[in-house]
Amino acid sequence: MAANTGKLVGRTVFITGASRGIGKAIAVKLGKNGANVIVAAKTAEPHPKLPGTIYTAAKEVEDAGGKALPCIVDIRNEEQVASAVKEAVKKFGGIDILVNNASAISLTGTLQTPMKRYDLMNGINARGTYLCSQACLPHLLKSQNAHILNISPPLNMAAKWFKGHVAYTMAKYGMSMCALGMSEEYRDEGVAVNTLWPRTAIYTAAMEMLGGGPEVAKQCRHPEIMADAAYAILTKDSRNFTGHFCIDDEILLQEGVKDIGAYDCSPGSNLLPDFFLDVSPEQLAQQMSAEGATPAFYKAAPSGGETSASSSASAAPEATEGPAATFNLLEGLLSEELVQRVKGVFQFDLTGSHTGTWFLDLKNGTGAVGKGEPATRADCTMKMDSSLFTDMFAGKASPTTSFMMGKLKIKGDMSLAMKLEKLMQQTQKSKL
Repeated sequence: MAANTGKLVGRTVFITGASRGIGKAIAVKLGKNGANVIVAAKTAEPHPKLPGTIYTAAKEVEDAGGKALPCIVDIRNEEQVASAVKEAVKKFGGIDILVNNASAISLTGTLQTPMKRYDLMNGINARGTYLCSQACLPHLLKSQNAHILNISPPLNMAAKWFKGHVAYTMAKYGMSMCALGMSEEYRDEGVAVNTLWPRTAIYTAAMEMLGGGPEVAKQCRHPEIMADAAYAILTKDSRNFTGHFCIDDEILLQEGVKDIGAYDCSPGSNLLPDFFLDVSPEQLAQQMSAEGATPAFYKAAPSGGETSASSSASAAPEATEGPAATFNLLEGLLSEELVQRVKGVFQFDLTGSHTGTWFLDLKNGTGAVGKGEPATRADCTMKMDSSLFTDMFAGKASPTTSFMMGKLKIKGDMSLAMKLEKLMQQTQKSKL
């Protein structure tokens, strides 16, 4: 791990989204070096599934040796940002560093992205970064070694990084464009503006909650690699290092860190490259397949082949393999209680060796499954290879990871897709 140098003792750092994950790791790292850290995030009350609040993160900073100021901040809210900056200056006398870490993600296509979600991502990622930079700059300009660091990717304009999730890419690249422009705008004033992005996927509690199991974790690195890389950037001379799109392991290798493998969650495993680098989404999926995380299927969907069927539960055929076997198991799980818990109709458009359309009605009566389209309009439609469908219900593939890699297409209510993932866990207990 990168060693502390003492260069941040007494310096004040404003970090957004610092209650957990990469943001918290950076906060603790800088606190360990004696920095004053403003933990700016929305999480004041514990999340039922995600550990960490601004107060627990602040305590970790202080336990590490720094000073902390937890602030409840929604970075879309101009008044809250201004208030937090004012509190920081009042308590610590100024602001030397801003880390724009807060971000929102939704890897959905154009027709599957409601404007509310589009506004959320752009409001937090692009606008939030711009707003926090604008609010902190009057104080950064007074610092002797001022830095802004955005946790965002290099500006890779290859169409492959836009086609599956235009809205998210636009929002995330908005953060990087802030760095591109502001680094030149404030170069002469000595305010460094850079970005930092991980070479590989980073395993955090949020990823775990969203379904990233052991097969995903072993292909990731710990968030401390981002913290150490951020530390290395933020201790550089701001007049000599600005306008760079940095990658975590490259920065650390330049700093003389020899054992990058120490950051691996599972030493010796093939690591999964992160988004927006030169590797393609298809290559990402292929690598996950090699590690047993997500089978890689690249067969073109055949034309036609979809049939209609009755919406009654008895429409599910008896079978011992493939999707039919999965639906036979699901039929055995149907109940009025399950319907009340889920309240959604699912349609599955499957390709590959078992091409066809299936449905799962968990909205009406005691539920129903069958081949063909549902009697009522589906609330959530999923398109995938039939083998991937079987593997997801068997616990051999993560729905979240499959979706992120573009192998699972979802149209409609995303919250229902998350409920279905819980049902998949139930089927696994039934030894599918």
